[in-house]
Amino acid sequence: MDATGNTRNGVIISDEPRINDEIRVSQVRLIGPNGEQVGVIATSVALNLAKEANLDLVEVAPNAKPPVAKLIDYGKYKYNEKIKAREARRNQSTAEIKEIRFRLKIDEHDFDVKKGHVVRFLEGGDKVKVTIMLRGREQSRPIGGVELLQRLAAEVEEFGTIEFQPKQEGRNIIMTLAPKGKKVHTQSEQRRRGDQSRAERQARQAARLAAKQEAQAQAAAAAKASVTHASAQKNNTKEGSNAEDEE
Repeated sequence: MDATGNTRNGVIISDEPRINDEIRVSQVRLIGPNGEQVGVIATSVALNLAKEANLDLVEVAPNAKPPVAKLIDYGKYKYNEKIKAREARRNQSTAEIKEIRFRLKIDEHDFDVKKGHVVRFLEGGDKVKVTIMLRGREQSRPIGGVELLQRLAAEVEEFGTIEFQPKQEGRNIIMTLAPKGKKVHTQSEQRRRGDQSRAERQARQAARLAAKQEAQAQAAAAAKASVTHASAQKNNTKEGSNAEDEE
């Protein structure tokens, strides 16, 4: 069994297409590298065309009569497919299931605190599994747990809806809430905010640098003016002394 783990009647079934010398049929319907229809030709001729073009002969429709093959750069094709799959995973919605546990006899303060957690999870786009834990005689009256879950669902209905109605599983009663708004492009939004934050930070750094350079320029100008003024005073003093000597 190969990495794909697929077998049929003892024969390994691969998800990868046959390429080049792996194609054992006598003829193929050939498609050129730009999608042009070449027609039905001998596989050996198609392989020679692939070698001359420095491309691969890839079987894209093995069940056709005859099979369809295309001239492509298979290494580049696989690389592009890998990049596309990575981008798809990056942009897909990845909602998690959070869990909140309640006791049947919960006071109002604790109920409000836990409800706040539920709201936060739902706003974040995650599903919430709410569990009521029954103890002792409480198991004989599960309706109280159902009522508590229904109350919670009613109080957070602005943010989420019941995906799975309350049901008893052993000593627990469980309900699942789903967010009303889908968690669409959350990662893209995070990247957008990150880019915006980075741009703002760079703008602040540029402003600080400009202010520093301006301050340095002003200090240099002031120093130059001071030197010029001192030099002028020195010259005036020297000229006055020369005039007194001449008298």
